[in-house]
Amino acid sequence: MSNELETSLSENLQDWKPRPRPERINLEGRYVRLEPLDAAKHGERLYEMATAQDAEGRFRWLFDTKPQTRADFQPWLEKSAASEDPLFFVVIDKASGKMAGRQTLMRIDPNFGVIEIGNIYWSDIVSRKPAATEAQFLFARYIFELGYRRYEWKCNNRNEPSKRAAERFGFKFEGIFRQHMVTKGENRDTAWYSIIDKEWPALLEAYDAWLDPANFDAAGQQKRKLEDFRAELGA
Repeated sequence: MSNELETSLSENLQDWKPRPRPERINLEGRYVRLEPLDAAKHGERLYEMATAQDAEGRFRWLFDTKPQTRADFQPWLEKSAASEDPLFFVVIDKASGKMAGRQTLMRIDPNFGVIEIGNIYWSDIVSRKPAATEAQFLFARYIFELGYRRYEWKCNNRNEPSKRAAERFGFKFEGIFRQHMVTKGENRDTAWYSIIDKEWPALLEAYDAWLDPANFDAAGQQKRKLEDFRAELGA
């Protein structure tokens, strides 16, 4: 039996208590701020992003589809703003002041301390930039501060960019759920990834080091990769 398994089996959870549900609060970072989705405040900009020139590609792996008209978009907007699970947040890029995406905390299970990030739509304002990494990081930091034990990332197994992102962010691959769903008339085999609470302290340190402004040059290019900091810290 491996040491890791022995440690897992010996954990004493007799005093375990359900964790608080995540709240509709702002989550502040250096590069982005996450705000709970508000239909009146955020609706027009969300529609602009949902109908941008490259929107079809960004919706490829999402459950929802590109709206055809503003009126078509309103039911989704109202439902999402009212939803408790998934719990929708919008991503505000601090440098430009513009809304640059949306993401959710979903499959929220306070009883067992499990939660998932999903419904990610990052526009080119933040996509593949420190701001996008921080948007994901703010969720992770928040839920582990609430005492959750497990933070999940799931995606269509054919979605290679999402799988690469999960691995870069420090999620560990756990396997494929075959024929897990039918989405948009297609089979979905789902790739499962997770970070668990005992892995988070080292990852937190790696994220803090990578997101430090000193790690970026005048053009905003990283000096060291997140993976380098993770390797150095054993994360």
